[in-house]
Amino acid sequence: MSGTETTATRDVVAEHEAANPAANVTALIPQTLGGSFRGYLRNLRGGETGSVPAVVGALILMVIFGVAQGNFLSSSNLVAIVQQSAPTTIMAMGLVFVLLLGEIDLSAGVVGSTAAAFGAVLSVKHGMPWYVAILGSAAFGGVVGLVLGWLRAKLGIPSFVVTLSAFIAFQGVQILVINSKSNGIQVSDQTLHDLYFGRLSPAAGWIVLVVGVLLYVLVKLVQSAARKRRELAVEPVAVLGLRALAIAVFGGVFVYLMNIDQSVAWQQREGIHQRGVPWSSVIILGLLVVLAFVLTKTRYGRHVFAVGGSEEAARRAGIRVLAIRTSVFVLCSGLAALSGLILAGQLGGVSTGDGTGNTLLLAVAAAVIGGTSLMGGRGRIVDAILGGVVLAILQNGISDLLQGNNASAYELIIEGSVLLLAAAVDSMSRRARR
Repeated sequence: MSGTETTATRDVVAEHEAANPAANVTALIPQTLGGSFRGYLRNLRGGETGSVPAVVGALILMVIFGVAQGNFLSSSNLVAIVQQSAPTTIMAMGLVFVLLLGEIDLSAGVVGSTAAAFGAVLSVKHGMPWYVAILGSAAFGGVVGLVLGWLRAKLGIPSFVVTLSAFIAFQGVQILVINSKSNGIQVSDQTLHDLYFGRLSPAAGWIVLVVGVLLYVLVKLVQSAARKRRELAVEPVAVLGLRALAIAVFGGVFVYLMNIDQSVAWQQREGIHQRGVPWSSVIILGLLVVLAFVLTKTRYGRHVFAVGGSEEAARRAGIRVLAIRTSVFVLCSGLAALSGLILAGQLGGVSTGDGTGNTLLLAVAAAVIGGTSLMGGRGRIVDAILGGVVLAILQNGISDLLQGNNASAYELIIEGSVLLLAAAVDSMSRRARR
């Protein structure tokens, strides 16, 4: 082919692409189930591992602990794992937004426990109803996040310094809120207690599952119809069907296991039953739906990813970088407050010193283990859930498997090694993508 013919061909192709912009998009999105599978494998080889390491790690841990401990896979222990993962998972959800911008919030654990202490004061000392206590805690966390975000975005103080200062300061604020003359506040409100221990009825669990699957399919079909009207490419219906089937099967197994009665003989004789999907799981599911929609289907979410990818490019594109940077700290602190309340429900109250130690580090580890990058620009809300479950499995299994005076030491060593491994996978994935 001559140079003139080549130029002419390129002109024709360019003219066709300009007239049919959807053609390029269609070429990039597989139109068959086989093409989607091959594209997924190609992404894995290219370093886009996503949540695969977390899922594989969870399965390996379940097999190891299941073989080593006869009761590890019992329904009562699985319920305990689900409940134990809730506070860490919810805090990790908020940290995902911060990590997407390449920032860090070292104060989330202490801010969450201080917000829970504020809610406990409203409930116990002022007799406020449970919903006022929850809203008060969330408002407390949001205001703190607004201040931290403003200091980072407006004054340019590194987030490490800002949040480390808050981590230290709010330990004192927590003591003042609780009252330095007491060691803590016991939560007596049953609803606040049930944020951790509450369970749905067996029938309600199945209803939530069916409604959830139907809503997922409906939303995806509406989105596909909207893309078709704009002449944009859509994923094959078979892919949607497989995803819906996977959600239904996994959800069905989960609900079935949660609905097994874990009460002992004397409780059953007294008509006391311990079964049903934990409230905390429903809260996490609701947060997943809302936050995932915000992050992937709204302009705000696109702006978060844009700022995380390149702040200068986002600024030149007209994105309000300062507002975005401030908002992620508000979200993080608000969700930390909810996490603190659920932890208070587990512990039966709030004590001075709650939220310190490894509380924050475990939440960061959950987000990173699930697939969120510490370098910013890559992460999903579901990463926090997967990472939180992996950590809960690890902690539950190790606590029963390791015995002796040095058991806690080995547990910390193993947890730190797992976080290091997750960071290494993230680093290698970035290198592979480059």
